[in-house]
Amino acid sequence: MSIIKSKTLASAVALCTAPHAFSAYELDLGDGNKLAFGGYVKADVRYVDGDIGYQDYWRGNNPGFADTSKTHFNVKETRFNTKYTHGDVTAFIEMDFYGGDGNEVATNGTNPRLRHAFVQYKNWMAGQFWSTFTPLKAFPDSLDFGGPIVGEVFIRQPMVRYRTGGFSLAVENPETWGGDTPTGINSNGGGSTGIDNDEDIPDLVATYAFKGDWGEVQAGVLARKLEQGGVDETAIAGNIGGKINIGKDDIRFQVNVGESGRYVGAGMVRDIVLDPVTGAKKVEDTTAFTLAYRHLWSDKWRSTLYYGEATTDVLELDRSHWGVNLIRQLTPALSVGGELGQFSVDDDLGETGDSNYFQVSFKFGI
Repeated sequence: MSIIKSKTLASAVALCTAPHAFSAYELDLGDGNKLAFGGYVKADVRYVDGDIGYQDYWRGNNPGFADTSKTHFNVKETRFNTKYTHGDVTAFIEMDFYGGDGNEVATNGTNPRLRHAFVQYKNWMAGQFWSTFTPLKAFPDSLDFGGPIVGEVFIRQPMVRYRTGGFSLAVENPETWGGDTPTGINSNGGGSTGIDNDEDIPDLVATYAFKGDWGEVQAGVLARKLEQGGVDETAIAGNIGGKINIGKDDIRFQVNVGESGRYVGAGMVRDIVLDPVTGAKKVEDTTAFTLAYRHLWSDKWRSTLYYGEATTDVLELDRSHWGVNLIRQLTPALSVGGELGQFSVDDDLGETGDSNYFQVSFKFGI
């Protein structure tokens, strides 16, 4: 048995900017069998000040309005993964520690949370991973977990996917959110309320990725059946996003239009909402986008400036998030950085407000 470990400064920067942390240590077990593990340890110190409630990271939900001034330390983004390879078969599992529970009185314990668990055989993949609708290259190099999630396709779920060349086709877990509550506004990023327990048609996703030395851009279409609360419709949404290289720098972006619902913003709005004017239940329409520019000052210093925003048609929600950071790669495995930014809620039919934040992060890639 042999152990292979390789990490250059360039590969470390790539690891730190990826939306997932694939295995880095590899054990060659012989006969085509390999076992690998990886991940990273991340410690965050975060200060939030403003009139929107504190969150460990911003997403599309409304945390509630409150006079906020809070400093918080956490290590929940820390993650671990393992990969087993046997010939053409690969099995992968990853978890982080955003699973809830724990307390800050004595032990500060927190539960593990499953992120990915899938098996891949040649062109086929079955299990839980980022939705095929997600343009992974579009995620910015941020310290706030996920960056401008408010404007991103940000969803992991079980699926069966077939990929050939740049084309991917997948059937994914169906879930209609909303249709049986009086408001349709989500303030908690999820939960059992408003979830349809009787669905029989999977979500269908088709994407095509264009790749080259210039970068990668993915275009995708999402089609799904929404059937709850008296609504029975087919929802369609489109997405384009990716990364364009500019020398050593890059621009990352994505644009989402249509009836994407729960796929965008990680809890910004339900699929089916109640029209505040007519009282009718309707499928919500969302427009969202992100734009990020990453600049490498040197081999050890880099910065990203990003912005994301999402608006909806029926409830007239408007949420946005911007951030700018400076990151120092201390060693090929260890980085430290600071990020300054703001999250805003400017809903037309409700209260408005914003909170500023400053975060310092230490990240060690395994």
